[in-house]
Amino acid sequence: MRIGEVATRAGVSVRALRYYEEQQLLTSERSPSGQRHYSDDAVERVQLIQQLYAAGLASRTIADLMPCVFTREVTPELLDRLVAERGRIDEQVRGLTKTRNRLDEIIGMATTAHGLGRLCPKEARG
Repeated sequence: MRIGEVATRAGVSVRALRYYEEQQLLTSERSPSGQRHYSDDAVERVQLIQQLYAAGLASRTIADLMPCVFTREVTPELLDRLVAERGRIDEQVRGLTKTRNRLDEIIGMATTAHGLGRLCPKEARG
C-alpha cells in the first residue's frame, strides 16, 4: 500500500506516518522512484500505535513493545515497564471517573426542578 492509502485507512495524516517511521515504529519499502510502500498489516499497526500514544506511552516504550506484539515474546524488563504503564493508566482512569462523577453531580443539581435554568451565583463561578 502507498502512504496515502495507509493514512486514509488508518485515519491519520501522512505526516504522522512519516513521524512513526522516524521513531522506528513503522517501516516501509521504497520503490525505485522513492515512493513508500507498506505491508498489508500497516493499517492495523498504525491503529495500535495510535492507541498506545493515546494511552500516554512514549515513543521509546512503543518501539520496544512493537516487536513483542508480533513475536509474543517479552523480556522481564519490558514486562515490568508494561505493568507500570498499566498502573499509570489505571490511575488516570480512576481520576477521570472521579471527575466525571463530580460533573454528573453538578449536572444533577443544575437540572433539578429547583435549579433548572438558574445560573450559579457570581461568587460561586470564581
